[in-house]
Amino acid sequence: MKRHHLRLAAVLSATGLLGGAALSQASATPAHVSSPGRGAAAKHVLLISVDGLHQSDLAWYVAQHPASALARLVKGGVSYTHAQTTTPSDSFPGMVAQLTGGGPGTTGIYYDDTYNAALLPAGTTNCKGVKPGVEVDLTEDLDRDKTSIDAGQGLAGLPGSILSMTGDPTKLIDPAKLPVDPKTCKPVYPHSYLQVNTVFEVARQAGLRTAWSDKHAAYEILNGPSGTGIQDLFTPEINSDALGYPAGNDWTTDNKATQQYDGYKVQAVLNEIDGYDHSRTHKVGTPAIFGLNFQSVSTAQKLPSSEGLTGGYVAKNVPGPLLRKNLDFVNTEIGALTAEIRRQHLQDSTTVILSAKHGQSPTDPSALTRVDDGPLLDGLDAAWKKLHPSAPDLVVHAVDDDAMLLWLSDRSKTATDFAKKYLLAQSGTGTDINKNSKPFTHGGLSKVYAGADAAHFFGVKPGDARVPDVYGVAQYGVVYTGGTGKVAEHGGAHADDLDVPLVVSGPGTPDQVTDAAAVHTTQIAPTILALLGLNPEKLQAVREEGTAVLPVR
Repeated sequence: MKRHHLRLAAVLSATGLLGGAALSQASATPAHVSSPGRGAAAKHVLLISVDGLHQSDLAWYVAQHPASALARLVKGGVSYTHAQTTTPSDSFPGMVAQLTGGGPGTTGIYYDDTYNAALLPAGTTNCKGVKPGVEVDLTEDLDRDKTSIDAGQGLAGLPGSILSMTGDPTKLIDPAKLPVDPKTCKPVYPHSYLQVNTVFEVARQAGLRTAWSDKHAAYEILNGPSGTGIQDLFTPEINSDALGYPAGNDWTTDNKATQQYDGYKVQAVLNEIDGYDHSRTHKVGTPAIFGLNFQSVSTAQKLPSSEGLTGGYVAKNVPGPLLRKNLDFVNTEIGALTAEIRRQHLQDSTTVILSAKHGQSPTDPSALTRVDDGPLLDGLDAAWKKLHPSAPDLVVHAVDDDAMLLWLSDRSKTATDFAKKYLLAQSGTGTDINKNSKPFTHGGLSKVYAGADAAHFFGVKPGDARVPDVYGVAQYGVVYTGGTGKVAEHGGAHADDLDVPLVVSGPGTPDQVTDAAAVHTTQIAPTILALLGLNPEKLQAVREEGTAVLPVR
């Protein structure tokens, strides 16, 4: 019998889950699927982010391992081979995009560590007359104790007892470290900082259960503005001391440790598949929306070596030995998750979505140029002060990985143009993949958006309190780092940063479909709701940006 390869939107149209333009587009496609029951709405959606994973990595792995769990996932659904994540390609905007349907200009989340010109400094208790402008840190720095994997909860027997960690990490955030709202003079928690709602909030309003697992307590941002979107949020601290490893190392500095850390989150999700909370203490039912992120691939891409294996890539898009080992690891863990879904007889009611918060650059080791951004920014401040001796430092906050995001004390056109001109005029010497000297020009940048141009790039009005005053797109291969401890980074706007996999596999999807249409990870959010029979228009970002359920052709 001839197999009909239908697109996801067509299937959702057949079940009445699409409307408007998407419905009219889908209506031209035959509304039937190749196997019984696959047109019905799912009861569960398991979202998996493999941080750093490129579409090229997935394609390489599936070609090398056609019987693997990843290959079965690809063959069992729709693989969107031209999906891109957010710019900047950082963990926070990337994850928020997948679960809200919006990019940084809409969500207000540009990076995990940014600046806000309208909020007051952390610890402010008397807000009258306090000058606004403060770093907004959504990293491990918010933890009550960032040295502990339980973020300061005080569990005994760590790390083995980590599954007993609270499912409400808001309790593990130190409010004294949060920026302060000048209107209320109260700390702004991450969930309150998010400007739009999340799929978890929509699901909760529909009476559905929600869960998630991620790497910092600050990921309680995914609760959404209500603060109550996720009922079971497991956030072991990845940048804490890696217990059982050399003193001073966190879970990302040794790839074996990263795998151990990821294993805790996998066990949490296995417990949830079985119908328990993440700790396996309470029988609560399998969540409607749940999932986790993996860090192991990202670590293997960034570390020069670990476990005696070379990290990164050995040639353009060809994974090296450490990365191959970690692709195997992730494949095994995803296989365990899908096997447990089958063991619990949930395969006909659970759709799995695989993607990544961000990619990693460069995938060509010969292109690597490590540039110390410290002298560049110090030089910028010195040049500004030479012209304005009484002025404060021009750069009040900077985030530079393989892009450059600057917030300035003077946001005028004069100042932003000055910063752009200065940076593009700089040259110097960095290091290559072998730690040899390698020259760079134009500050390592290929394009700089400054002032109003930066605001327009992100789709916000000039003067927006959150938007960077300068957004610099690094030249391909440039990684801003003060040493030689990295061979790749993310945050930029190259294909290596942006081109991530996107696979939707399970009930409500056809199988063995490859879709080469350009899509975006923001489309995951409305697709999750559509799969569950919920209205994607309930998401504010979907309405604001017109984000579509994944397309039909």
